[in-house]
Amino acid sequence: MNRRQCLRLCAVSGITGWSGQALAHHGWSSFDQDRPLYLEGRAVEVRWRNPHAELVLELADGLTLPADLARRTIPAQSAPVDAVAVLSKATLPRRRDRRWNVELAPLFRLGQWQVGEVAVGTPLSVVGFGLRDERGEALLRAEYLFVDGKAYPLRSSPA
Repeated sequence: MNRRQCLRLCAVSGITGWSGQALAHHGWSSFDQDRPLYLEGRAVEVRWRNPHAELVLELADGLTLPADLARRTIPAQSAPVDAVAVLSKATLPRRRDRRWNVELAPLFRLGQWQVGEVAVGTPLSVVGFGLRDERGEALLRAEYLFVDGKAYPLRSSPA
């Protein structure tokens, strides 16, 4: 649902008081799950809150796909996600934005994985899904987070 449709729904149904954050929230259908993207850089902004943690990632200069990406060990999670397939298909984004908004998992799930709050300046990488056709904002819904030498699957809880 785009912002205009959401505003219309609010007006028709009499809902008021929605914040810009609620209007900006994207469902899975907004993302291209057939083309996982790889991003790497430093967190320049962090919002550690629900409905999910978010950060702004400033991409590293000369971004390239790591040779070992598809071979990284990913902890088992309760959702049936084929990590090897997702990591093997990961590509670099076509768009040239230096900063990307990255949606992580809800705080409860991050806590289950024992992901510590990411600090501004933290180097990290993510594999996830961008908006369809990479149109609109530079936004990635993270499937896997790699920080401090650890890999965190974010779709579901630990198995």
